Amino acid sequence: MAIPPASQINESLLGFDRLYGLQLLECSDSEVRAQVVVREDHKQPAGLVHGGVYASVAEAIASIATGMTVLDEGHVAMGMSNNTSFLRPVTAGTVHAHATRIHRGRTTWLWDVKFSDDDGRTCALTRLTIAVRPLPG
Repeated sequence: MAIPPASQINESLLGFDRLYGLQLLECSDSEVRAQVVVREDHKQPAGLVHGGVYASVAEAIASIATGMTVLDEGHVAMGMSNNTSFLRPVTAGTVHAHATRIHRGRTTWLWDVKFSDDDGRTCALTRLTIAVRPLPG
């Protein structure tokens, strides 16, 4: 099964991803671009976008791309490890995410996600491992 267009994926987002406003722009088995428009409820008390937003975006986009790729093989994808380093705060505008697959293994996929602000400055970096497991059944 080919990965559907980002617009179609956005229409089917549920739960937490829909709640915080995840928007996929491009999605393939090796690269994903997404964004979140900053709202007041994304911010910590100091006025910066909360680190959980970055971690959530990274986990979601890597899991979606991996999961849609391995589904036809009878597998599901789920986060196994998520490590985010924060370099520059975002206080307004849009958080932009660009995920690149680093490794595609039989049971794990490794992704790097670079986050930037509206000026293109790198704000955070995430490395995450996605577990690939047989569909329960």
